[in-house]
Amino acid sequence: MPVRPRRAAAALAATASIALFASACTGSANNATSDDPKAETTITFWHGWSAPAEVKAIKDNVARFEKAHPNIKVKVVGDINDDKLGQALRAGGSNGPDVVSSFTTSNVGKFCASGALADLKPFIEKSKLDLDKTFPKVLQEYTQFEGKRCTLPLLSDAYGLYYNKDAFEKAGIKAPPKTWSEFTEVAKKLTKAKGDSYEQLGFMPNYLGYETVVEHYMSQWDHTYFDADGKSNVAKDPAFAEMMTYQKSLVDALGGFKKLDKYRTTFGDEWGAKHPFHTGQVAMQLDGEWRLNFLKEAKVGFEVGVAPMPVADDEVAEYGKGYLSGTIMGIAPQSKKQNAAWELIKYMTTDTDAVVSFANDIGNVPSTLEALKSPNLKFDDHFKTFLDIAQHPESTTMAGAVNGATYQETLSDLAHKYEKGQVTDLKKGLADTAAQIDRDIAAAK
Repeated sequence: MPVRPRRAAAALAATASIALFASACTGSANNATSDDPKAETTITFWHGWSAPAEVKAIKDNVARFEKAHPNIKVKVVGDINDDKLGQALRAGGSNGPDVVSSFTTSNVGKFCASGALADLKPFIEKSKLDLDKTFPKVLQEYTQFEGKRCTLPLLSDAYGLYYNKDAFEKAGIKAPPKTWSEFTEVAKKLTKAKGDSYEQLGFMPNYLGYETVVEHYMSQWDHTYFDADGKSNVAKDPAFAEMMTYQKSLVDALGGFKKLDKYRTTFGDEWGAKHPFHTGQVAMQLDGEWRLNFLKEAKVGFEVGVAPMPVADDEVAEYGKGYLSGTIMGIAPQSKKQNAAWELIKYMTTDTDAVVSFANDIGNVPSTLEALKSPNLKFDDHFKTFLDIAQHPESTTMAGAVNGATYQETLSDLAHKYEKGQVTDLKKGLADTAAQIDRDIAAAK
């Protein structure tokens, strides 16, 4: 149950701290690998989880590692965000971490290109680890950048559609929508006006809504962020214009941006009991598998349904796909205990029992092929929906870039202005955005 920043704003803010230490971190896996992983030693592991149940799950996982590797003790430090991580990697020294984890997969391009995290290739080769037989394709993609692998995946997240079954029944809706045109009709049926506000909103489509960010929408259209030459493809690929046009039509159909945004300000905290889906303020919600545990804790007064998000009308054959993300692990390049550090990473990311146990404890999707089919994996029909999304061949994540999520920030800025009506010429807006993305990436190299 990962209580952590999920939305694009948090990921984008983290890129600033990465930029500060990028030039200072040029270590590699070859400069500090002389330590004996069989010797008595202590390594330091920094992670971002903070809730008591999460912290306990991490400690239990580390205890399993220490039992399997009695010579290696692990000092665990939690509640570390990318700002703190960046400062530590920049400073180096004996007080810094040996192993780190991050929730910000969009920063992998920056981590790898700058040397902020060590190259894992020598360790992978030494361990004869077959990545294709170990991890799903999408997870392999978001843990490397341009052929350099500086991270491995530790559990993953899949995004789907939560819906209020009681509200569906009252509205006469028999099943969750599979296409976006169906989604609009369902959202309208579920919307109940109350003066200049809402008694119930079918869905909050605004980009500032919880999880309704550009990259999550885009996963439901076939799309390509960059062309073969590494240039922005957002103006050439029609999927981006189609998504933004649809999203704005949904905003307009449900009352318009201003009315929706005013209603949004009445929502409770995304990570608290007063989340708008919990309270019935919205009848459908885009979210990840972790929401299941939040719903149990909130003891909501209605029956919950879970399904994949809709897909583009002409891509109905791909229904079942979704957006994927997850936690990443890497080695600090300044660490003098990189071989021991690798033992912890290899255990936590590839040992089937360790991955399954951690997934069960924390309520995330397992990150290895073997763990996904393990008989020890605990799940109900709701969780199985997310397991299926995670394994769908058309599920995607956002593309990596040398400047992290900066290109997403640029694209999101256009999307925000378009949904508000501040930008009316979408074709020109996308062309200008593509040019800006290309300039920013060129400047970062």
